[in-house]
Order: sequence, then structure tokens, then C-alpha cells
Amino acid sequence: MPELPEVETVKRGLTPAMEGTRITKLELRRGDLRFPFPDAFADRVSGRTIVSLGRRAKYLLVDLDDGNTLISHLGMSGSFRIEEGRIEEAAASAAPGEFHHARSKDEKHDHVVFHLEGASGPRRVVYNDPRRFGFMDMVGRADLAAHPFFRDLGPEPTGNELGAAYLAERFRDKAQPLKSALLDQKNIAGLGNIYVCEALWRAHLSPIRAAGTLVTAGGRPKAQLDLLVASIRDVIADAIAAGGSSLRDHIQTDGSLGYFQHSFSVYDRESRACRTPGCGGTVARIVQAGRSTFYCATCQK
Repeated sequence: MPELPEVETVKRGLTPAMEGTRITKLELRRGDLRFPFPDAFADRVSGRTIVSLGRRAKYLLVDLDDGNTLISHLGMSGSFRIEEGRIEEAAASAAPGEFHHARSKDEKHDHVVFHLEGASGPRRVVYNDPRRFGFMDMVGRADLAAHPFFRDLGPEPTGNELGAAYLAERFRDKAQPLKSALLDQKNIAGLGNIYVCEALWRAHLSPIRAAGTLVTAGGRPKAQLDLLVASIRDVIADAIAAGGSSLRDHIQTDGSLGYFQHSFSVYDRESRACRTPGCGGTVARIVQAGRSTFYCATCQK
């Protein structure tokens, strides 16, 4: 499942291709993805101008000039690619493979096509999803915060709202394992399995430790909680800078692969040496709530 850095990478890749363009046509090649498309979806989107692109947690947001926001979730295997030029003209004039240089998925899984017109000419943005676990929805921008997808989400891990004092309030007296508390989207929005494992390793904290042990009896954050917040921010920033992690299906909008997975310190490194200098331990894998957890029992306490 693409996590926050992957979705942020997609947003940044799509922004220069989509912002300020007019959607001349929204082409739906099937009636649904994980869920049916909204009523009259293509008609409501066609003719609109894209004002801006944003992201909330693991959702991509496309703001339109009529006050509506298109919500897109990539699911397990969803990806976007950008194709420049008018498709008929480009296909006729391009050398073999030239026009479709960004193609990295079978065309039979191209389910949604945005036909766009902008200052630099026409282009298409194609949504491809072999497993069809992704979905798209529409909501008025003013109603976005109250939408069921967003109303219970916690603060972004990169935003100013996330701090040790905030987490101390959420974690106080909690016997819940630390990893589970961090994966709870009501506490922090957008964190997923990979980056929680990596952040806990950076903070030298065990994923099975009770979340409440990072808070004093008086409700104040311990120094370890300050370190955890800094580790979360750092690992997310590093992953975004690396273009995310290309595990299984995830790709960037130009068809290239993110490479943060080459920097994993614990995730998917079971039985390999811990990368903490002087630790001497090895990475273990356990299962928590049906998810694989990777950590070093020697240096993560």
C-alpha cells in the first residue's frame, strides 16, 4: 500500500502537468474501481479548470474551479502517468516507444483518463490500477474536513500540529503497543507500516513497548517522545526526497521508481545486522495486528 511519501511524490509529479489546465474530457473506461464512481462524475469534471493539487494523509486532492475537490486514493496498485501531446498526432509522429516512454503498466488497466488542455498544449494523465483497490470521489471543498474519509484524521506527520505535547496527550495511560498507536490514523494521519518501523528504529524505541510509557505521570512527554517526533519527521522527509519506496506496484508519475527502500534500516531486513553503530544486534520480524514488524531488540527498548 503506498504510504504518505509515495502519495506526496505522486502529487509533486502531477502538479506541473495538471495545475492550471482545463479538463476537456474525463474518460471513464469502467463504471467503478473499488467503489462506483460518483453520479455524473465525468460530466461534473469535464470542462472544469484544475486550481491546485494537494494531499491529506494518503489521499490525493484535486481542487477544481467550481469549488469541488476530486479525491483519489491509490489503493494497492494505483498509479498515474503523464502523456504529452495530442494522442493521435503524437502516436503518428513518434518513433517506436517514444510517446509512451512513461508507460509502465498494461493498457488494459488504464481505467481513468484526464484529457487536459494547458498553456503548453494538450496532454493526458492516465490512472492505471490492475487490482482496482483505488477509488475516486467528489466533495465540495468547504465540506472536505467533515467528509467520512477525513473527519477523524489526526495531524500530518510533517505539520506544525504534531509535537511531543500532542502525542503525550494521545498516549497518556495507553497500554496499546507503540507501533499500533502510531499506525492509528486518529493519532497521526498518513503513517504506514514501513515508515513507522523506520522511525521507531531511528528513535531506538521498541514497537511492542506501551505507548503510555513515553509520558510522565503528570502527562508531560518524556525525552524519548521528543526524539520519536523528530524521527518521524526525518524519515518522512528522507523518503519524500528519495521519491518514496518502490515496493511491488508503486511507481512515480514518469514511470521511474522511488529508491528509499535502498535506505531501509530495519524494514524487510529480517536476520540482517542492525545498522545502529556499535549495536551488534540483528533485525527481527514479528507480527502485530496481522502486519509484519521489523526491529532490533538489542537497541530498541
